[in-house]
Amino acid sequence: MRMHNPPHPGVFLKEEVIEPLKLTITTASRILGVTRPALSKLLNGRASLSPEMALRFEKAFGLKMDTLLRMQTSYDIAQARKAANKIKVERYAARA
Repeated sequence: MRMHNPPHPGVFLKEEVIEPLKLTITTASRILGVTRPALSKLLNGRASLSPEMALRFEKAFGLKMDTLLRMQTSYDIAQARKAANKIKVERYAARA
């Protein structure tokens, strides 16, 4: 069943991993081997979760990369559906 408003995976990671471990964004970025601005954008929902970043979270914190990427896809689908009425495309009908 499809979620109508799934959370951004970055917000999930912030609330379910970073905050419970009492990590700062600076410390978490060092653990993950990424820049602080890149991690901050992700955790605040301003950047998408890349496969590479998902793999870094898997290696560092044991979260499955596949699950995290499915979360990103679900989020992206929900955002596209919200904007569907702005996309003007007519259904294609093949000519006989």
